[in-house]
Amino acid sequence: MSFNLDIAGRRALVTGGTKGIGAAVVAALLDAGVRVMTTARSVPETPIEGVEFFVTDVSTAAGCANLTNAVLEQFGGVDFIVNVVGGSTAPAGGFAVLDDDEWWAALNQNLMAAVRIDRALLPSMITQGCGVIIHVTSIQRELPLAESTTAYAAAKAALSTYSKSLSKEVSPKGIRVVRVSPGWVATEASVAMAERLALQAGTDYEGGKQIIMDSLGGIPLGRPARTEEVADLIAFLVSARASSITGTEYVIDGGTVPTV
Repeated sequence: MSFNLDIAGRRALVTGGTKGIGAAVVAALLDAGVRVMTTARSVPETPIEGVEFFVTDVSTAAGCANLTNAVLEQFGGVDFIVNVVGGSTAPAGGFAVLDDDEWWAALNQNLMAAVRIDRALLPSMITQGCGVIIHVTSIQRELPLAESTTAYAAAKAALSTYSKSLSKEVSPKGIRVVRVSPGWVATEASVAMAERLALQAGTDYEGGKQIIMDSLGGIPLGRPARTEEVADLIAFLVSARASSITGTEYVIDGGTVPTV
């Protein structure tokens, strides 16, 4: 049986598409023949041929508005929205170091970017009667690390709840909303973190990886996920092969979350 995703010619917006999971999603969709627009705060060092790129900061309302206007002008609408952008720059130190600015930064990047983009692009999806929205959440919403990810984890938990509510509203109108919840993924940032921890602990890169896995309570699979693995899951979920899937969350964490 052929497993052709049959999404060639569709139009996709992928946020945060120049590094990590976002870059892998862009590559997977492009390989499947999808017209892709992606965005980041700066121009990538090596532009990807065939991908429309728009420079903006989606953690701001103005940045989201500029981006969605460009999508509507250049694509005339969109079939897939993949909200990958996210992360945290909050310092370690627990609740005491999280002032209002840190909380708003986490919420604007990890929740409001998705809310604003969806709000702007959903009307055209509803008009065409079909579309798929993928929100990349995180297992941190279930396993927050009090020392460093409280605000990020809370924002991702809010994104997950928003996604579920949105799916109940728009699925009857032909729009599927699905969450993808990665655990530790071997992105450029996580590799750098492992290297930094290794240096601090006087060990090698493998030792640094083990420190991260131990902080998560262990990864039964024994390794972080690869970005391509997350991207392949997302490419499947936007395709008609997943046409009855909406409102749910797919965890891709190597077994990290220890509960059902």
